[in-house]
Amino acid sequence: MGGTEHLTVQREGATLVLTLNRPQARNALSLPMLVGLYDGWLEADADDSVRSVVFTGAGGSFCSGMDLKALAGNGMDGEEYRDRLKADPDLHWKAMLRHHRPRKPVIAAVEGYCVAGGTEMLQGTDIRVAGESATFGLFEVKRGLFPIGGSTVRLQRQIPRTHALEMLLTGRPYSAREAAAIGLVGHVVPDGTALAKALEIAEQINSCGPLAVEAVKASVYETAEMTESDGLAAELTRGWPVFDTADAKEGARAFAEKRPAVYKRA
Repeated sequence: MGGTEHLTVQREGATLVLTLNRPQARNALSLPMLVGLYDGWLEADADDSVRSVVFTGAGGSFCSGMDLKALAGNGMDGEEYRDRLKADPDLHWKAMLRHHRPRKPVIAAVEGYCVAGGTEMLQGTDIRVAGESATFGLFEVKRGLFPIGGSTVRLQRQIPRTHALEMLLTGRPYSAREAAAIGLVGHVVPDGTALAKALEIAEQINSCGPLAVEAVKASVYETAEMTESDGLAAELTRGWPVFDTADAKEGARAFAEKRPAVYKRA
C-alpha cells in the first residue's frame, strides 16, 4: 500500500480508505498529498480485491482547498515530489478527480471544512456523507480566483443551476443541511460519524457483484449527457455482458439457495 506524509492509505476489508492527512492546515492541498492521492486512485483501480473507496480527511476536516501560502510564492512541502509532477503535468488534476474517474465507487466522508478545492474534489465522488457541522463552498471568487477544478462544468449537472450559480458567484459557505437540501450531499450524520456511515455504505456495495457494480457506475456516467435513446442503447452494450458472467450465475444461485453470494469477478 502506498501513501505519503500527507496522504494515508488503509484497508478496511474490501474498501480502500484514502485520508488527506495534513490536519494542521485543515488538509490544504500539498504536493505530497496530490501525489499520494493519485497513487491511491491507481491502486484502487489495479487491485481487484478493492471493491470500493472511502475518501476522507484527518483531524476533523476534509479539505480547505489549495495551500494559498504556496500559491502566493512561499513554497510548498514535498519538493522531492517535483519529478513526479514534471513527468506527468496532469497529475494534480487526476488526483483531484478532474481528469480521472476511478472505476470503483468512491464514497466521500466529510467532517469540518470541505471548501474551495475540497468542494471541487467532492464533485468527483459518487456518494457523499457529511457530519452535521461540515462546511461547504466555493470561495474562489471572493479571492479573485476561478474554481478551475471543474466546478463551473460539473456543479450545474449535479445540483439545480440556480443553486450552482449561487454557490459559484457568492463564494459563501453552506452548512451540511443546506448542502443536502440542494443535493450536493446525500447523508448528514452526527459529527464524528461520517467515516463510519461511509464505511457502512461501502460494505453494502462490497457485498454486491463487483462486475455489475462497476458496469452500473460506468453506464451512469457515460450516458449522462446522451439522449434517452442513445443512452438506452449504450446501457444495453454495458449491461448485457454482465448477465453472462460467473458472478451473475452465482448471484442467481445464492438467491435461490437463500444464502449470501460469493463473487469472484468472473
